[in-house]
Amino acid sequence: MAGKAQTITSPNKNIVLKFALNDKGTPTYELTYKNKPVIKTSKLGLETKDVPSFIEGFTISDTRQSTFDETWSPVMGEQKNIRNHYNELLVTLTQKAVDNRMLNIRFRVFDDGLGFRYEFPSQKNLNYFIIKEEHTQFAMAGDHKAFWLPGDFDTQEYNTTTSNLSEIRGKMKAAVTPNVSQTTFSPTGVQTPLMMKSKDGLYINLHEAALVDYSCMSLNLDDKNMVFESFLTPDAIGDKGYMQAPTQSPWRTVIVSDKAGDILTSKLVYNLNEPTKYKDVSWIKPVKYIGVWWEMITGKSTWAYTDAENIQLGVTDYSKLKPNGKHGATTEHVKEYIDFAAKNGFDAVLVEGWNVGWEDWFGKTKDYVFDFVTPYPDFDVKELHRYAESKGVKIIMHHETSGSVRNYERHLDTAYKFMVENGYNAVKSGYVGNMIPRGEHHYGQWLVNHYLYAVTQAAKYKIMVNAHEAIRPTGLNRTYPNLMANEAARGMEYESFGGNNPDHLTILPFTRQIGGPMDYTPGIFQTKISAYNPQNTSFVHTTLTKQLALYVTMYSPLQMAADLPETYNKFMDAFQFIKDVAVDWDDTWVIEAEPGDYITMARKAKGKNEWYVGAITDENPRTATIKFDYLPKGKNYIATIYADGKDASYDKNPQSYTIRTMKVNSKTVLKQWLASSGGAAISIKEDTKN
Repeated sequence: MAGKAQTITSPNKNIVLKFALNDKGTPTYELTYKNKPVIKTSKLGLETKDVPSFIEGFTISDTRQSTFDETWSPVMGEQKNIRNHYNELLVTLTQKAVDNRMLNIRFRVFDDGLGFRYEFPSQKNLNYFIIKEEHTQFAMAGDHKAFWLPGDFDTQEYNTTTSNLSEIRGKMKAAVTPNVSQTTFSPTGVQTPLMMKSKDGLYINLHEAALVDYSCMSLNLDDKNMVFESFLTPDAIGDKGYMQAPTQSPWRTVIVSDKAGDILTSKLVYNLNEPTKYKDVSWIKPVKYIGVWWEMITGKSTWAYTDAENIQLGVTDYSKLKPNGKHGATTEHVKEYIDFAAKNGFDAVLVEGWNVGWEDWFGKTKDYVFDFVTPYPDFDVKELHRYAESKGVKIIMHHETSGSVRNYERHLDTAYKFMVENGYNAVKSGYVGNMIPRGEHHYGQWLVNHYLYAVTQAAKYKIMVNAHEAIRPTGLNRTYPNLMANEAARGMEYESFGGNNPDHLTILPFTRQIGGPMDYTPGIFQTKISAYNPQNTSFVHTTLTKQLALYVTMYSPLQMAADLPETYNKFMDAFQFIKDVAVDWDDTWVIEAEPGDYITMARKAKGKNEWYVGAITDENPRTATIKFDYLPKGKNYIATIYADGKDASYDKNPQSYTIRTMKVNSKTVLKQWLASSGGAAISIKEDTKN
């Protein structure tokens, strides 16, 4: 059996995986889609620091093939039911020169791609080991068009660069824009999820699934041979992972199709995660919220209560400090947000800057920077709990750590208990800045374990989590569904920090969102930031109706209407779409899509006969062809269409929009013009008169 090639196909036979050992006894694999090469012969293996490496000298001691087919229902999601159907090949390898040490490699081939992982069985000669580097290769079949972010151990908050693989090296310097914490590692290193398009029309996505107790994987490109190799995030002393058998790596994933829309609807990453660990999920619910946040992001208000510096928690007496007059999180101001939320049917209000410590929270590498329970003098926790409860609105807690994770873990249970006592059932956490313990990176094994610990501890208190600046998602919200959403990419806030590229939102669903929901915080109607802060000349690089479309194209069960209430009050006709749109879905259809250019999607609201459509484009105006063939046949519906005005454009006239209604049915095809970085949003409801 040694060296004998093994072949396995996807259930529909379109994808073929071949596994073999080369002449050195190194594991290799290759992947084809409809007879086109996706991954050419690529090596597998791990280099270890303290025991012989898992690289060569293997023989095949056993292979097993099996088939699995189930349908499962996520607690929340883009569709009510998800099919998990794959053929599996489990290869058992033996290193005879290392006392017959075993390594298993498990391959699962789906109709939309491949997942594989390393498994280290319990055995007499393998207990503890340290990973020096994982050497998993992805040999590409050509110089593909790629949508990439610079490889970085501390941030994903870059604009996506679109180029051929061969151009990455030349474009890397310009792609690495300043960030408050960043650590790049290679002139050809990129992040996952990585989206590519081949010259022969294949859409290929590389990522990982079920990242648990392991270091986050980036990809390093050999740009002479077009071979990517895994590059794990190191810890403070350069090690890549501390392992104890029996254990396994995360899944390495390849999603492939000749249709771009298939990438957007793929649930491969979720299917490679375990079912939920929770017996009771009744407390986990979708949330539509507003918040005291954008006014701080724009500079209109502040997180800090005073202009003082050199704050020491437990020592500084805030009652003796002069308020700066711009503090956002005051009792009265938060009540205004609660009133707006209650009046317009929102579930919750996020409040940032409510707790002591914001005066010198950043850039000082302070360990004891926040305590997560002590409010500023102008924020009455008990009164706001009473007031919000009387209005049927929840307040969302905010836990910024300033990267001081050791401090957060010390206070975590006390902070969660405080939340329960005061009526908070959801928290937005943040990890801005360099990590403490110093030298650790945002995406190393230590922090990967911390983020999951924060989520599982929150579950004990029935708290939902929205983590910002944490690890990019890998489908773990299937297993831990109180992980509602993450930021983990360049979000809306950057529109106040210089702006996002007009193509940004046509790429994120193909990259960042492959692993899970994003808290992008859409809904900005006042696109000139100077309207809130005359010193800030930045502007939002979309039209107003593109902001509406994002509630459909950017999936999250936790959706924010991020602008200020006083602005929404000026545009209540357009705001109606945000009030109406669902945040949890029965089904999703991609009507048309091309990464970097445009996306048009339709979704059916969970448990309702309502459908919503979002269409967006990049800087190029275009006419979207919107079909309605997903509607039940033989019935008429009323579509309310929120569209760019004839004179709209993102940079010159972003607030020009029209609203019209029309009857539609399953045979209707609508040609809808989209402005430069524009969009259209459609709500579809039953025609009760017909």
